[in-house]
Amino acid sequence: MALPPLKSVVECADFSKTVVPYISQLYTLPEQLLQSYNKPEELLAIYLATNPLVSAFAFSLFISPFFLLISEINKNYSQVDRCWSLLPTLYNAHYVVYAHLAGLPTQRLDNLIAVSTVWSLRLTFNYWRKGGYSIGSEDYRWEVLRKKISPALFFVFNVVFISLAQNILLFLVSTPTYVMLLVSRFNGTMGTADIIFARILMGLILVEFLADQQQWNYQKAKKAYQKSAKVPPGFNQEDLDRGFVVTGLWSWSRHPNFAAEQAIWVIIYQWGCWASEVLYNWTILGAMSYIFLFQASTWFTELITSSKYPDYKEYQQLVGKFLPIPGSSLPAEPTDQKAKPKPKQKTKEGRR
Repeated sequence: MALPPLKSVVECADFSKTVVPYISQLYTLPEQLLQSYNKPEELLAIYLATNPLVSAFAFSLFISPFFLLISEINKNYSQVDRCWSLLPTLYNAHYVVYAHLAGLPTQRLDNLIAVSTVWSLRLTFNYWRKGGYSIGSEDYRWEVLRKKISPALFFVFNVVFISLAQNILLFLVSTPTYVMLLVSRFNGTMGTADIIFARILMGLILVEFLADQQQWNYQKAKKAYQKSAKVPPGFNQEDLDRGFVVTGLWSWSRHPNFAAEQAIWVIIYQWGCWASEVLYNWTILGAMSYIFLFQASTWFTELITSSKYPDYKEYQQLVGKFLPIPGSSLPAEPTDQKAKPKPKQKTKEGRR
Protein backbone atom coordinates (compact mmCIF):
# COMPACT_ATOMS: atom_id res chain seq x y z
CA MET A 1 0.00 0.00 0.00
CA ALA A 2 1.28 3.42 -0.96
CA LEU A 3 0.01 5.26 2.08
CA PRO A 4 2.32 7.55 4.06
CA PRO A 5 3.57 6.46 7.49
CA LEU A 6 1.85 8.87 9.86
CA LYS A 7 2.01 9.17 13.64
CA SER A 8 -1.10 11.25 14.31
CA VAL A 9 -4.43 12.33 12.84
CA VAL A 10 -3.14 15.87 12.36
CA GLU A 11 -0.38 14.61 10.06
CA CYS A 12 -3.07 13.32 7.68
CA ALA A 13 -3.52 16.91 6.50
CA ASP A 14 0.20 17.59 6.12
CA PHE A 15 0.98 18.16 2.42
CA SER A 16 4.70 17.56 2.88
CA LYS A 17 4.10 14.13 4.38
CA THR A 18 1.06 12.90 2.46
CA VAL A 19 1.62 14.25 -1.06
CA VAL A 20 5.22 15.34 -1.74
CA PRO A 21 6.83 11.91 -1.14
CA TYR A 22 4.65 10.36 -3.86
CA ILE A 23 4.89 12.93 -6.64
CA SER A 24 7.62 10.90 -8.36
CA GLN A 25 5.11 8.09 -8.90
CA LEU A 26 3.32 10.33 -11.37
CA TYR A 27 6.27 10.05 -13.77
CA THR A 28 6.71 6.27 -13.58
CA LEU A 29 3.02 5.30 -13.61
CA PRO A 30 2.41 5.59 -17.41
CA GLU A 31 5.26 3.21 -18.24
CA GLN A 32 4.09 0.69 -15.64
CA LEU A 33 0.57 0.72 -17.03
CA LEU A 34 1.77 0.30 -20.61
CA GLN A 35 3.86 -2.71 -19.66
CA SER A 36 1.00 -4.40 -17.77
CA TYR A 37 -2.15 -3.19 -19.57
CA ASN A 38 -3.19 -6.77 -20.47
CA LYS A 39 -2.33 -8.34 -17.11
CA PRO A 40 -5.14 -7.79 -14.56
CA GLU A 41 -3.17 -9.07 -11.58
CA GLU A 42 -0.25 -6.77 -12.29
CA LEU A 43 -2.61 -3.83 -12.84
CA LEU A 44 -4.16 -4.46 -9.42
CA ALA A 45 -0.69 -4.59 -7.87
CA ILE A 46 0.20 -1.29 -9.57
CA TYR A 47 -3.07 0.23 -8.35
CA LEU A 48 -2.32 -0.71 -4.74
CA ALA A 49 1.34 0.31 -5.00
CA THR A 50 0.45 3.77 -6.29
CA ASN A 51 -0.63 6.49 -3.91
CA PRO A 52 -4.40 7.00 -4.49
CA LEU A 53 -4.03 10.77 -4.79
CA VAL A 54 -1.40 10.34 -7.50
CA SER A 55 -3.47 7.83 -9.47
CA ALA A 56 -6.52 10.11 -9.26
CA PHE A 57 -4.54 13.09 -10.53
CA ALA A 58 -2.99 10.98 -13.28
CA PHE A 59 -6.47 9.99 -14.43
CA SER A 60 -7.56 13.64 -14.60
CA LEU A 61 -4.57 14.38 -16.83
CA PHE A 62 -5.18 11.29 -18.94
CA ILE A 63 -8.77 12.12 -19.89
CA SER A 64 -8.14 15.80 -20.68
CA PRO A 65 -6.76 15.22 -24.21
CA PHE A 66 -9.80 13.12 -25.06
CA PHE A 67 -12.15 15.92 -24.05
CA LEU A 68 -10.07 18.32 -26.15
CA LEU A 69 -10.07 16.06 -29.20
CA ILE A 70 -13.81 15.38 -29.10
CA SER A 71 -14.65 19.04 -28.57
CA GLU A 72 -12.55 20.11 -31.56
CA ILE A 73 -13.97 17.41 -33.80
CA ASN A 74 -17.66 18.11 -33.17
CA LYS A 75 -17.25 21.78 -32.19
CA ASN A 76 -19.15 21.18 -28.95
CA TYR A 77 -17.03 22.55 -26.14
CA SER A 78 -19.06 21.20 -23.23
CA GLN A 79 -17.54 17.74 -23.08
CA VAL A 80 -16.28 18.23 -19.53
CA ASP A 81 -19.72 19.58 -18.57
CA ARG A 82 -21.27 16.30 -19.66
CA CYS A 83 -19.13 14.48 -17.11
CA TRP A 84 -19.36 17.18 -14.44
CA SER A 85 -21.85 15.20 -12.37
CA LEU A 86 -19.80 11.99 -12.58
CA LEU A 87 -16.11 12.77 -12.13
CA PRO A 88 -16.05 14.01 -8.49
CA THR A 89 -18.02 10.95 -7.40
CA LEU A 90 -15.74 8.73 -9.48
CA TYR A 91 -12.73 10.15 -7.61
CA ASN A 92 -14.49 9.74 -4.27
CA ALA A 93 -15.38 6.15 -5.15
CA HIS A 94 -11.73 5.53 -6.04
CA TYR A 95 -10.63 6.56 -2.55
CA VAL A 96 -13.33 4.44 -0.94
CA VAL A 97 -12.38 1.38 -3.02
CA TYR A 98 -8.74 1.86 -2.11
CA ALA A 99 -9.63 2.03 1.58
CA HIS A 100 -11.63 -1.19 1.32
CA LEU A 101 -8.77 -2.96 -0.47
CA ALA A 102 -6.40 -1.71 2.22
CA GLY A 103 -8.64 -3.20 4.90
CA LEU A 104 -9.29 0.14 6.59
CA PRO A 105 -12.49 1.07 8.47
CA THR A 106 -14.67 2.91 5.96
CA GLN A 107 -17.86 3.94 7.75
CA ARG A 108 -17.17 7.66 7.30
CA LEU A 109 -16.02 7.17 3.70
CA ASP A 110 -19.05 5.01 2.90
CA ASN A 111 -21.36 7.77 4.08
CA LEU A 112 -19.44 10.32 2.04
CA ILE A 113 -19.68 8.27 -1.16
CA ALA A 114 -23.40 7.76 -0.53
CA VAL A 115 -23.91 11.54 -0.35
CA SER A 116 -21.68 12.05 -3.39
CA THR A 117 -23.70 9.48 -5.34
CA VAL A 118 -26.97 11.26 -4.53
CA TRP A 119 -25.35 14.52 -5.69
CA SER A 120 -24.34 12.87 -8.96
CA LEU A 121 -27.76 11.35 -9.56
CA ARG A 122 -29.52 14.68 -8.97
CA LEU A 123 -27.12 16.56 -11.21
CA THR A 124 -27.22 13.94 -13.96
CA PHE A 125 -31.03 13.91 -13.93
CA ASN A 126 -31.15 17.69 -14.15
CA TYR A 127 -28.53 17.74 -16.91
CA TRP A 128 -30.35 15.36 -19.22
CA ARG A 129 -33.82 16.65 -18.39
CA LYS A 130 -32.80 20.07 -19.60
CA GLY A 131 -31.30 18.81 -22.81
CA GLY A 132 -27.63 18.84 -21.88
CA TYR A 133 -27.24 21.95 -19.73
CA SER A 134 -25.04 21.28 -16.71
CA ILE A 135 -24.27 22.87 -13.39
CA GLY A 136 -20.99 24.12 -14.78
CA SER A 137 -20.45 26.13 -17.93
CA GLU A 138 -23.18 25.92 -20.57
CA ASP A 139 -23.04 25.51 -24.32
CA TYR A 140 -24.28 28.98 -25.11
CA ARG A 141 -21.59 30.60 -22.96
CA TRP A 142 -18.80 28.92 -24.87
CA GLU A 143 -20.52 29.86 -28.13
CA VAL A 144 -20.77 33.50 -27.08
CA LEU A 145 -17.12 33.54 -26.01
CA ARG A 146 -16.04 31.82 -29.23
CA LYS A 147 -17.62 34.60 -31.26
CA LYS A 148 -15.87 37.31 -29.25
CA ILE A 149 -12.27 36.10 -29.58
CA SER A 150 -10.11 34.76 -32.39
CA PRO A 151 -10.18 31.02 -33.25
CA ALA A 152 -6.53 30.63 -32.22
CA LEU A 153 -7.10 32.23 -28.84
CA PHE A 154 -10.22 30.17 -28.24
CA PHE A 155 -8.29 26.99 -29.05
CA VAL A 156 -5.71 27.92 -26.42
CA PHE A 157 -8.56 28.60 -23.99
CA ASN A 158 -10.00 25.19 -24.79
CA VAL A 159 -6.66 23.47 -24.18
CA VAL A 160 -5.77 25.30 -20.98
CA PHE A 161 -9.10 25.88 -19.28
CA ILE A 162 -12.06 23.99 -20.75
CA SER A 163 -10.37 20.63 -21.27
CA LEU A 164 -7.54 20.70 -18.71
CA ALA A 165 -8.16 23.14 -15.83
CA GLN A 166 -11.77 22.07 -15.35
CA ASN A 167 -10.69 18.42 -15.19
CA ILE A 168 -8.07 19.21 -12.58
CA LEU A 169 -10.66 21.24 -10.66
CA LEU A 170 -13.01 18.26 -10.47
CA PHE A 171 -10.11 16.21 -9.12
CA LEU A 172 -9.23 18.87 -6.55
CA VAL A 173 -12.71 19.12 -5.02
CA SER A 174 -12.46 15.44 -4.11
CA THR A 175 -9.09 15.73 -2.32
CA PRO A 176 -10.68 16.06 1.15
CA THR A 177 -11.72 12.44 0.67
CA TYR A 178 -8.03 11.49 0.42
CA VAL A 179 -7.46 13.18 3.78
CA MET A 180 -10.39 11.24 5.26
CA LEU A 181 -8.94 8.06 3.77
CA LEU A 182 -5.72 8.69 5.70
CA VAL A 183 -7.68 9.57 8.84
CA SER A 184 -9.50 6.22 8.63
CA ARG A 185 -6.22 4.54 9.59
CA PHE A 186 -6.71 6.11 13.02
CA ASN A 187 -10.51 6.41 13.14
CA GLY A 188 -12.89 5.61 10.31
CA THR A 189 -16.14 5.34 12.24
CA MET A 190 -18.98 7.84 12.19
CA GLY A 191 -19.43 10.19 15.12
CA THR A 192 -22.08 12.80 15.88
CA ALA A 193 -20.24 15.48 13.92
CA ASP A 194 -19.93 13.18 10.90
CA ILE A 195 -23.68 12.60 10.96
CA ILE A 196 -24.26 16.36 11.08
CA PHE A 197 -21.95 16.92 8.10
CA ALA A 198 -23.72 14.22 6.09
CA ARG A 199 -27.17 15.64 6.88
CA ILE A 200 -26.12 19.19 6.01
CA LEU A 201 -24.87 17.93 2.66
CA MET A 202 -28.14 16.11 1.98
CA GLY A 203 -30.01 19.29 2.91
CA LEU A 204 -27.97 21.31 0.41
CA ILE A 205 -28.64 18.73 -2.29
CA LEU A 206 -32.34 19.10 -1.52
CA VAL A 207 -32.08 22.89 -1.90
CA GLU A 208 -30.42 22.38 -5.29
CA PHE A 209 -33.19 20.02 -6.32
CA LEU A 210 -35.95 22.42 -5.27
CA ALA A 211 -34.29 25.37 -7.03
CA ASP A 212 -33.80 23.39 -10.23
CA GLN A 213 -37.37 22.09 -10.07
CA GLN A 214 -38.74 25.63 -9.71
CA GLN A 215 -36.61 26.72 -12.66
CA TRP A 216 -37.74 23.73 -14.71
CA ASN A 217 -41.42 24.34 -13.94
CA TYR A 218 -41.06 27.98 -14.94
CA GLN A 219 -39.21 27.29 -18.18
CA LYS A 220 -41.70 24.60 -19.12
CA ALA A 221 -44.62 26.95 -18.44
CA LYS A 222 -42.94 29.77 -20.37
CA LYS A 223 -42.40 27.54 -23.39
CA ALA A 224 -46.05 26.44 -23.35
CA TYR A 225 -47.18 30.06 -23.00
CA GLN A 226 -45.04 31.21 -25.92
CA LYS A 227 -46.45 28.41 -28.05
CA SER A 228 -50.15 28.74 -27.19
CA ALA A 229 -50.46 32.25 -25.68
CA LYS A 230 -52.31 30.61 -22.79
CA VAL A 231 -51.07 31.05 -19.21
CA PRO A 232 -50.56 27.62 -17.56
CA PRO A 233 -52.13 27.04 -14.12
CA GLY A 234 -50.04 28.30 -11.23
CA PHE A 235 -48.44 31.10 -13.22
CA ASN A 236 -49.44 34.60 -14.25
CA GLN A 237 -48.84 36.46 -17.47
CA GLU A 238 -46.50 39.00 -15.87
CA ASP A 239 -44.19 36.24 -14.65
CA LEU A 240 -44.06 34.57 -18.05
CA ASP A 241 -43.61 37.81 -19.99
CA ARG A 242 -40.65 38.63 -17.77
CA GLY A 243 -38.74 35.69 -19.18
CA PHE A 244 -36.90 34.59 -16.03
CA VAL A 245 -38.05 33.15 -12.73
CA VAL A 246 -38.06 35.39 -9.63
CA THR A 247 -40.35 33.40 -7.33
CA GLY A 248 -39.72 30.74 -4.69
CA LEU A 249 -36.04 30.32 -3.86
CA TRP A 250 -35.28 32.64 -6.77
CA SER A 251 -36.85 35.53 -4.89
CA TRP A 252 -34.09 35.21 -2.29
CA SER A 253 -31.14 34.38 -4.51
CA ARG A 254 -30.50 34.90 -8.23
CA HIS A 255 -28.75 31.53 -8.26
CA PRO A 256 -29.95 29.41 -5.32
CA ASN A 257 -28.83 26.19 -7.01
CA PHE A 258 -25.34 27.58 -7.54
CA ALA A 259 -25.20 28.79 -3.93
CA ALA A 260 -26.02 25.29 -2.67
CA GLU A 261 -23.60 23.69 -5.12
CA GLN A 262 -20.66 25.74 -3.91
CA ALA A 263 -21.63 25.17 -0.27
CA ILE A 264 -21.60 21.38 -0.80
CA TRP A 265 -17.90 21.31 -1.64
CA VAL A 266 -17.03 23.80 1.07
CA ILE A 267 -18.78 21.56 3.62
CA ILE A 268 -16.94 18.48 2.32
CA TYR A 269 -13.69 20.41 2.73
CA GLN A 270 -14.69 21.37 6.28
CA TRP A 271 -15.58 17.74 6.96
CA GLY A 272 -12.04 16.77 6.00
CA CYS A 273 -10.63 19.48 8.26
CA TRP A 274 -12.72 18.30 11.18
CA ALA A 275 -11.76 14.66 10.63
CA SER A 276 -8.06 15.56 10.54
CA GLU A 277 -8.39 17.86 13.57
CA VAL A 278 -7.11 21.00 11.83
CA LEU A 279 -8.73 24.37 11.12
CA TYR A 280 -7.58 24.38 7.51
CA ASN A 281 -5.44 22.31 5.14
CA TRP A 282 -4.14 22.24 1.56
CA THR A 283 -7.35 20.73 0.14
CA ILE A 284 -8.94 24.17 0.42
CA LEU A 285 -7.50 24.68 -3.07
CA GLY A 286 -10.32 22.56 -4.48
CA ALA A 287 -13.16 24.35 -2.72
CA MET A 288 -11.74 27.80 -3.46
CA SER A 289 -11.15 26.95 -7.13
CA TYR A 290 -14.74 25.75 -7.36
CA ILE A 291 -15.98 29.04 -5.91
CA PHE A 292 -13.78 31.08 -8.24
CA LEU A 293 -15.10 29.14 -11.23
CA PHE A 294 -18.71 29.80 -10.25
CA GLN A 295 -17.99 33.45 -9.62
CA ALA A 296 -16.51 33.87 -13.10
CA SER A 297 -19.10 31.69 -14.80
CA THR A 298 -22.03 33.44 -13.14
CA TRP A 299 -20.57 36.87 -13.88
CA PHE A 300 -20.29 35.95 -17.56
CA THR A 301 -23.83 34.55 -17.65
CA GLU A 302 -25.30 37.64 -16.05
CA LEU A 303 -23.29 39.89 -18.32
CA ILE A 304 -24.90 38.19 -21.31
CA THR A 305 -28.37 38.27 -19.77
CA SER A 306 -28.29 41.88 -18.59
CA SER A 307 -26.95 43.07 -21.95
CA LYS A 308 -29.99 41.57 -23.67
CA TYR A 309 -32.61 42.27 -21.02
CA PRO A 310 -32.12 45.65 -19.28
CA ASP A 311 -34.76 44.87 -16.62
CA TYR A 312 -32.58 42.04 -15.37
CA LYS A 313 -30.39 44.73 -13.84
CA GLU A 314 -33.28 45.69 -11.56
CA TYR A 315 -33.53 42.07 -10.43
CA GLN A 316 -29.79 42.17 -9.68
CA GLN A 317 -30.31 45.19 -7.44
CA LEU A 318 -33.18 43.60 -5.53
CA VAL A 319 -31.84 40.07 -5.04
CA GLY A 320 -28.37 38.82 -4.04
CA LYS A 321 -26.33 36.77 -6.46
CA PHE A 322 -25.90 33.78 -4.16
CA LEU A 323 -26.81 34.82 -0.63
CA PRO A 324 -29.95 36.80 0.26
CA ILE A 325 -29.56 40.52 0.78
CA PRO A 326 -30.44 41.20 4.47
CA GLY A 327 -33.94 42.61 4.74
CA SER A 328 -34.64 42.26 1.03
CA SER A 329 -36.48 39.73 -1.11
CA LEU A 330 -39.04 39.77 -3.87
CA PRO A 331 -42.64 39.21 -2.72
CA ALA A 332 -44.39 36.12 -3.97
CA GLU A 333 -47.10 38.23 -5.58
CA PRO A 334 -45.93 41.66 -6.72
CA THR A 335 -48.09 44.68 -6.18
CA ASP A 336 -46.14 47.17 -8.28
CA GLN A 337 -43.62 47.41 -11.07
CA LYS A 338 -40.61 47.84 -8.78
CA ALA A 339 -41.37 44.89 -6.57
CA LYS A 340 -40.99 42.48 -9.46
CA PRO A 341 -39.27 43.68 -12.64
CA LYS A 342 -40.98 43.04 -15.94
CA PRO A 343 -38.51 42.92 -18.82
CA LYS A 344 -39.72 43.56 -22.33
CA GLN A 345 -37.67 40.70 -23.68
CA LYS A 346 -37.18 37.08 -22.78
CA THR A 347 -34.12 35.32 -21.47
CA LYS A 348 -32.62 31.87 -21.19
CA GLU A 349 -31.12 32.76 -17.83
CA GLY A 350 -31.19 29.86 -15.41
CA ARG A 351 -31.28 26.98 -17.89
CA ARG A 352 -28.59 24.99 -16.18
